Amino acid sequence: MFKHQGKNRSLKHNLRIATILSFVAGIVNVTGYLSFKQLTTNVTGHFALFIYDVAGLKFWKGTIYFLYIFSFLFGSFFSSFLIEKFKGNKKLNIFVLPTLIEVFILTAIGFLSNFIEIVNSNLIVCILLFAMGLQNSFVTKISNAVVRTTHLTGLFTDLGIDLSQLFFIKLPEQRKKIKSSIRLRIYIILFFFSGGLIGGLLYSKLDLKLNTLAFGALILFVSLFYDDFRYQFIKRKRKLHQIKNYEN
Repeated sequence: MFKHQGKNRSLKHNLRIATILSFVAGIVNVTGYLSFKQLTTNVTGHFALFIYDVAGLKFWKGTIYFLYIFSFLFGSFFSSFLIEKFKGNKKLNIFVLPTLIEVFILTAIGFLSNFIEIVNSNLIVCILLFAMGLQNSFVTKISNAVVRTTHLTGLFTDLGIDLSQLFFIKLPEQRKKIKSSIRLRIYIILFFFSGGLIGGLLYSKLDLKLNTLAFGALILFVSLFYDDFRYQFIKRKRKLHQIKNYEN
């Protein structure tokens, strides 16, 4: 899921990483909004508000929205920078680095909120947008731009296009490819919604507040551990199979 790259990636790999990351993004989005009344997984709305304030000559007021946008951008840049810098290291799974940073950020915010009163909510929003920029960047790179998990506007656009193609494409192979694409997009949308729903329940009903972010971090961390464990298990199984074949 986090290891397979390029031609080695299949629809199954993309489905797995898409469902997990979109679920986490849904949690972050709802938690950020309930805590600070700000969107924390995308910058579309922030950009519109930034333009509105600039047009009204409220430059200082619009600065915060610029910082929101820049935080997401910097997260995307930093994630891609790490991946490019360490991609020559064959012993290192480069996509784990930005994921671990995201885990640390979500855990730290949830943990510190229990002991420190958050005075500057804008700073936390910027940090969450940075984390989502990290996530969106590395999942885009690992899936060759097939998967994006932090916002739904482009997903609904692509889903509408794919659905329309079913009325015109007749070749079985092409229809199979389109159906796989539709399935992937529907999974992302459903798990983003599910993450938001679960996040809302944890935040409000169980009164976890910002600790809800730590739940999202736990999902990411367990996914990384499981992915590595599964990879090592399959690798050893194949090696034992080769040894048996050689002995026979």
